[in-house]
Amino acid sequence: MKYGSGPSSPGEIAPRRTQRFVQRSYHSDNHPSPPGPFGDAEKAILAAAYKHIPEHGFSQRALGLGARDAGYLDISATVVPEGPFSLIKYHLVSQREALAERNEQLFKEDNTTSVASRVEALTWERLMGNKEVLDRWQEALAIMAQPSNVPASFKELAALSDEIWFLAGDKAVDPSWYTKRASLSMIYSTSELFMTNDRSPDFAETRQFLQRRLGEVKSLGNLVGSLGQYASFTLNAGVNVLRSKGVRI
Repeated sequence: MKYGSGPSSPGEIAPRRTQRFVQRSYHSDNHPSPPGPFGDAEKAILAAAYKHIPEHGFSQRALGLGARDAGYLDISATVVPEGPFSLIKYHLVSQREALAERNEQLFKEDNTTSVASRVEALTWERLMGNKEVLDRWQEALAIMAQPSNVPASFKELAALSDEIWFLAGDKAVDPSWYTKRASLSMIYSTSELFMTNDRSPDFAETRQFLQRRLGEVKSLGNLVGSLGQYASFTLNAGVNVLRSKGVRI
């Protein structure tokens, strides 16, 4: 999730007990701001558990070690009610919220870069944010795909797409508001999956994959009429390439 140096590890930047996460809302009058997703104790445990992900994955073991590091004797179901999925959500929310700062660093006082170029750069930044946990990300995707976790996973993906378009400077209020976000969600999710199997230097093949998907959507966007067709095209194109690379989907 980066495109450059990328956001810092959430485990390093998140305060333990004194603040709540500030979750960005959808940038639309139709979507009021939701409350923060984590309580103080839960956030303290998740922040401490984050550094254990490379060794122990998104697991109960990582949470247990994080609880101990944060000064708790054990993990109560009322503190981290969603178990390992809470740790995945912590990663997703932290990396999404870090994009605002990265946007400032990348495009401060820059009024010449197009919205499309900013979307690509910010999407790349977000993908690079997975580097530290990449060896564990397929296991995270499996947890996210569990039926009980699918709604929250899709909600966070939608929030990410909206955040990227907003930070990129998109001001559209027509029906394209929906098609652009739906398409970017598809592009991001397939690029993320592609990245888990990418062994090229600096994830060059993932970057090329992302650029191709964005280019295809841009070139076909004016020719495809409905949201369903638009999203379907993006998903199918991405899945076909992933299968050609040996990804089992």
